[in-house]
Amino acid sequence: MASKLLLIVVFVLDLIAFALAVAAEQRRTTATIKQDPEVDYNYCVYDSDIATGLGVGSFLFLMVSQVLIMVASRCFCCGKALSPGGSRAWAIVLFVTCWVTFIIAESCLLAGSVRNAYHTKYRTIFSEDPPSCETLRKGVFGAGAAFIVFTGIVSELYYVYYSKANDSFRPPYGKETGVGMGTYS
Repeated sequence: MASKLLLIVVFVLDLIAFALAVAAEQRRTTATIKQDPEVDYNYCVYDSDIATGLGVGSFLFLMVSQVLIMVASRCFCCGKALSPGGSRAWAIVLFVTCWVTFIIAESCLLAGSVRNAYHTKYRTIFSEDPPSCETLRKGVFGAGAAFIVFTGIVSELYYVYYSKANDSFRPPYGKETGVGMGTYS
């Protein structure tokens, strides 16, 4: 039977990761071009860098959630064999899907955090084109948030099907591992 406490803890961690990713999307760094009249050049001024911290926090909460599920299920490959049947088949499919969505979500969050922390440092003279104040593209943290939801749903389903397949395992033979010769004596 799947541990309800584990499912609740993983749900809460995924919910926090989702909320942090949405907050990071809303608080992305923006930049404005300022002119320095005394020295005759333009430069970029960036606002608060809070989205980077929110993105990293979301990254870490999602990672803890995934680690908990994988430790509880022994990462699918360790431990006793699962009983054949529909639950094992679904557990295999959901295991692979869980890792794919997890990697995509973590990539979005990590790339968004790194890119959001990047600030251009160069200046241009008034007569030249204004500097390119590069910022993070809209939707990177949003994509991470969407994949956090997918990862949360799939990982919890994976754990439930893994638990069903693990609980219903019956050894193919009885308790005795040797050849029973008692009836032939």
